[in-house]
Parts: sequence; structure tokens; C-alpha cells
Amino acid sequence: MGKEPIVFCKGGGCTAKLGPGALSHVLEKLPRFDDPNLLVGFDASDDAAVYRLTDELAIVQTLDFFPPMVEDPYVFGQIAAANALSDIYAMGGDVKTALNIVCFPEAMDLNILGRILQGGSEKVQEAGGVLAGGHSIMDTDVKYGLSVTGVIHPDRVFANNACRAGDVLILTKPLGVGIVCTAARMGAASSEAMDLAVRSMTTLNRYASEVVRRYRTHGCTDVTGFGFLGHLCEMMGEEFSATVYRERIPYIPACEEYVEEFYLTAAAQRNRNHLQGRVAFENVPFILEEILFDPQTSGGLLVSMDPADAEAALGQLKALGLPCGVVGEVTERCGHTVIVK
Repeated sequence: MGKEPIVFCKGGGCTAKLGPGALSHVLEKLPRFDDPNLLVGFDASDDAAVYRLTDELAIVQTLDFFPPMVEDPYVFGQIAAANALSDIYAMGGDVKTALNIVCFPEAMDLNILGRILQGGSEKVQEAGGVLAGGHSIMDTDVKYGLSVTGVIHPDRVFANNACRAGDVLILTKPLGVGIVCTAARMGAASSEAMDLAVRSMTTLNRYASEVVRRYRTHGCTDVTGFGFLGHLCEMMGEEFSATVYRERIPYIPACEEYVEEFYLTAAAQRNRNHLQGRVAFENVPFILEEILFDPQTSGGLLVSMDPADAEAALGQLKALGLPCGVVGEVTERCGHTVIVK
């Protein structure tokens, strides 16, 4: 008998992340570093590390990699790169250099790897960065991503937990890409739904970040593997709560059908379990609950902004061509971390 064929897409993207509960259990045991120049470290659950070099210059560092969530190697490379680059933009920084991270089976066609790297390289170039090298190892499955370095002014960092009561919450991309990709692996996703999901995942958050920097933005994160609600809870911390309005959530419309058919991910259920007791739903259908817990790959920015600037900012964000919206507001702490109604 011949060798069993290597499957390219088994299900990946940010659904492959360790669950937030398991991750926090490990991270809380690591020692903290006492360095006044480390402006943002892992203890803040933020998107990237920020280290001050001078009074006017800090570096932003991040890395991200995962298995394929689409069948096309070139598109996968684009998505993985856009996802890794996103952390720089979520902090308000600009990309400078990137390094490839590659895990690849020895028996797989190297032309597939070439297409992955081509897709990633083009996204780094679009970001205005330089692809400066990388590292590869043999593995049983394909994994790809980037280590990225950016720059930022130390006084202009968008921390994820710097929200203010009264801020509005803006989401810059639609939710539901995890659900759509799950349906696609089962041959059930429409071309329209998949096209919108791919367009969202391959769109750099550079453009949305450049928009929100023009306004009074207080907090920012990108929505990835912990889902909309997981990342929103990280933003609120212990000091604030958020009210989310269900009719304002942008999502890929076909997700309603796919949730009804139970094209769900284990990662979404880990997100749901982790947030028990922190999120309250008021007359919210199960379908929307699943969309809000759904892990996103290369998801949009979730922005906490002064309400006086929201309308102008949203107008510019809509011009970027993806579904987006003002989805809620930040309040003083009031019981649950997030209330969806």
C-alpha cells in the first residue's frame, strides 16, 4: 500500500490557538520583568510587546503562526501574514521588518511552500515592511507565520486596556470567518460567503489603524482566536463593563445558516466555557452567541474611541469596503464584564 496522502487543510488559523483558560494558567506562573522600558509585556494580555529605546522611539514585537484554514497555499500565506502583521497595527505601530516561521512536511511538494511564502511576502511588502529572513523546520503538518518588528512613539501606544467609560466600541471587520471556514471544510460554504471571509482575512489592518489614529482612540485590540467576546473582556479588565448591541454586530450573513447546521468549532466552545459568568445575554439568539464566541483569523480591530469622533471615523472605515460598525459602549463596572442585548 502507498503512503497516506498529506492533507493541506485540516482546520487551522486562530482556531488552533490554545484556549484562554489553559494559556492564562501557564502565563500566570512566569516571572515578571522589572524593566521600566518594557511598556507592554505579556502580563497585560496585549497584542504585542512594546519596548522603549528612546523618549521618541519604541519597538513593537510580535509573532504568530498556525496551520492552514483554506486550501489555496497562496491565499493561506496571505492570511497568515496579515494575521501576524495585525498585532503591530492593533498597538498603533508601523511595520518595519518580518521573519518567516515555517513548519513543512518533508514529503510535500516544495512548490506549495513557494506559494505560501509568496503570499506572505506580498503582504509584508503591502505593509511597507521588509522580509528579512526566517527559520524553517520539518514537521508532520504545514504551519506558517511571521515574527514582526514595528516602531511607534512611546506616548502613542494603543494598549488594549486603556478604555474610558463613555467610549464607543467600533469593530472594523465582520465576524464569522471561523464558522465559514468550518463549513467550507465540510463542502457546505457558498462561494459568496467564502469570498467575503477570504477578503476580510487578507485585508491588512494597516488601513483601519491609520484611520483610528486620526481620532481620540483610547484602547485597541484585534479580534482573533479568543473571539469577539474574549478579546472584549480582556479590554474591559476589572475596571469597566461593556454593553454590546446585537443588531449592530457586523457578521457574514451565511453564518446564520451554518450555525443552524452546527458547523461549529471546538475553539468557540472553549471561549464560551472560559467566559462563563462574565458575559450576560439578554434575548440574544443562540446563533448570534456562537458568532460572538467564534474564533477569528486575521480579524478586525476592536476600538474604544471618544464618542464625539465615532461618526467621522466610521465613515472612513466604511470606505475601506468591509462590513464594520459601532457595536457598543464602555461603562463603569456593573456586574458582568459584557452585556449583550
